[in-house]
Parts: sequence; C-alpha cells; structure tokens
Amino acid sequence: MSGSRIVALGHYQPPKVLTNDDLAGLVDTDDEWIRTRVGIRSRHIAEDETLVDLATEAAQKALANSGRTADEIDLVVVATCTAIERSPNTAAAVAARLGVRSPAAYDINTVCSGFSYALATADHAIRAGSARRALVIGAERMSDTLDWTDRSTCVIFGDGAGAAVVEAQEEGAEPGIGPVVWGSEPERGDAVVITGWDPVISQQGQSVFRWATTQLAPLARQACERAGIAPSELKGFVPHQANLRIIDAIAGKLGLGEDAVVARDVVHSGNTSAASIPLAFSKLVERGELSPGDPVLLFGFGGGLAYAGQVVRCP
Repeated sequence: MSGSRIVALGHYQPPKVLTNDDLAGLVDTDDEWIRTRVGIRSRHIAEDETLVDLATEAAQKALANSGRTADEIDLVVVATCTAIERSPNTAAAVAARLGVRSPAAYDINTVCSGFSYALATADHAIRAGSARRALVIGAERMSDTLDWTDRSTCVIFGDGAGAAVVEAQEEGAEPGIGPVVWGSEPERGDAVVITGWDPVISQQGQSVFRWATTQLAPLARQACERAGIAPSELKGFVPHQANLRIIDAIAGKLGLGEDAVVARDVVHSGNTSAASIPLAFSKLVERGELSPGDPVLLFGFGGGLAYAGQVVRCP
C-alpha cells in the first residue's frame, strides 16, 4: 500500500453547556478573566454520558459520513487520558457497541497529543499491511479530573469526542496522511499531571504557555517539510485547542497563507485534550470551511510534555 487517508470525520459533544457566567457562580472568576487568559466562552460537560458513550457517538457519525459499516473496520484506536476502566479498554468497549467484529483494539494515552499519535499508529498499521480500515477516536471526560474550586483549571476544560475513518489507498496514490513528527520532553512531565485514584488535574500554566509558544512552531513546520508542503500552501491548521493565545501564537509563527483556516474551537468547547483536534477538524469540514483534498496540518501538544503532528488531506 502507498499509505492511508481519512475518508470521513464525526464528532459529538454532550448537550450540557457551561458558560463563563455559570462558572462565576461556582468559583471566584468572571467572563472577562477567563476570556482574557484562555479565550474560552463556554464548554460542554457530560452528565450521564460515559467516556464510551462519547466515543461511540462520534465514531457512529464518522462511519455514517464515510458510507462504511462496522463490519468493514479491522482496527479501533482510542486516544484518551480519562478512561476509568482498565479492562476492557475503551477501544474494545466502543468496538462492542458498534458491532465491529474481531478488530485489533487499543487505547493510547499521550494526553493532548493523543489523536495525532493514534492517527500515526493507524497509518503505520495500514502501511505495514496489518490493517485495512481503522476507526481513530479522540475522546475525553475531562470534567472527571477537575477540582471545581480551582479556577486555574476548572475554567479551561470540557468534554467531547471526535473520530476519523482511515483506510488504505491504492498503490501509487498520493498519501492522504503525511509522515508524523512526534516526540516529548519527559523530564518536564510534571508540567501537566493527572494523579491519584480520584484523579485531579493540575498544571504549571505559565511554563506550558512558554513551551508551546516558543518551541512548537519549528516542529509544526517540520511536519510540513516531511509532507513536502510549505506552510503557505496549507488550507487549514488544526492545533490542539489548549488556549486561544497559544493557538494564535503558533499560527502566527508558521507562515500560513492568507486563506488558511485556523481552528479556534476552544472558544466554545474549551480544552478537550485528545478530543480537541478531531472535534475541531470535524466541525470545520461539516461547516464547509475546508474542501476535499485540502492540505491540513494537525498538531497536538501538552501533557508529557508530548507533541505530534502531520499533514493530512481533507476528506
């Protein structure tokens, strides 16, 4: 095989919306304070929906959009850092819900860069001939990790899921998923942590902000170089939706063309960790802001401190 491509996307967010004004009634904060620091206006919070529910809803939509059936899937990968059950893993539980028969199924946890890692591993499996068609899902219930009295974290995160159907391309076709650039700075892993049996997230906000705004743009450009495309030729940039100021800083350093679309879904979804890239990407496609075949740079970064990115062709 000459590689793989994304054939369809799907996303899901729980119906409950928590606005900045709602949060002002829970913790010492206000709308202006939140918007000024992270750019977020609202986020979706799961109530009765489990992590598997979120992932399954997004996967069902991606399958429906692809015209494929569960019987045609032979690999399921879920990127998440908020799974509660150790076994079965989230991917296996989603496969069972969907009726996928005998798939390879595994979870991957590199936190906010998880979807790009998961997409790369699915692409590699297809290139190696170990899979033909995959469901790649990013899903998070970040609300499970929040201390609702800590305004430095509870205002940032939200819940949701996004999914992609990825399949092999015919020999000789241009790859729809470019080579991944990935790595980490494990010695700085304590900058974002989720610890304990009753997990609570904490982060060194300023340290992460400096790392993201000063170190990541060259790595994002490297992903473009490996795909043989200049940043100015990109039609879209979908980074991890961590913080609006971070998104704008990286986008400003990339040298994007004037017509490139930059995903800023963080404004209405908050930071959904591994779900943020497929969630934002799916929305751009659904709204018609990107066209089939458009080159789009995906770039995840965060806890670990891990990062991963690749150029893909829009389904």
